[in-house]
Amino acid sequence: MKNLKSYIVKRKSRDPEFARGYDSGYQEFKIGAMLRLAREEAGLTQEQLAKKLKTKKTAISRIENHAEDIKLSTLERFAKALGKELHIEVV
Repeated sequence: MKNLKSYIVKRKSRDPEFARGYDSGYQEFKIGAMLRLAREEAGLTQEQLAKKLKTKKTAISRIENHAEDIKLSTLERFAKALGKELHIEVV
């Protein structure tokens, strides 16, 4: 989670539009950012992950940048391709 917080601070400082809409769009952004960080921590490029998922790099970019309507099955495939498990929590 520390990496996510660092990413948010950096992105807010370099992207004024992102900073303005941050609070209202945080939940949607958080999913995409978490997926991006997981991919980066796995040492994969978007293109490499796309090959594992048998899709295109643009699809991975779309997921990471616009994850607000992502399907649960897509999240599961994404996590599995990274060697991770998907956990969902209702609090």
